Amino acid sequence: VQVADSGGGLVQAGGSLRLSCTASERPFSNIAMGWFRQFPGKEREFVAATSRLGTITYYSESTKGRFTISKHNDNNTLHLQMNHLKIEDTALYFCAARWANTGSVWQNPLDYGFWGQGTQVTVSS
Repeated sequence: VQVADSGGGLVQAGGSLRLSCTASERPFSNIAMGWFRQFPGKEREFVAATSRLGTITYYSESTKGRFTISKHNDNNTLHLQMNHLKIEDTALYFCAARWANTGSVWQNPLDYGFWGQGTQVTVSS
């Protein structure tokens, strides 16, 4: 499965960005997906994830209420809408996918086998 993420950029604190991701798996509903981010010198950390049908979502405590993950199986895309961005959200963001045949959601990056190349999000003051 090939995964491609995009949409990062430079934004001022308090602003918004929407990240997008697509994967080559068909049907798209075969895969559960998530977003992770990585700070320089740190391990990847969980941001948000969704079940294969997009009906169940989980968020990290730091992003809950500000970020929204959405999976659109009809047009094979995953989005991460990021609002009220903070300087500490600056990181390299990765989209991840894994095969799924249940409604489970995974938060551990080790549970994902397919990764995008990453897209940089920089939040300035």
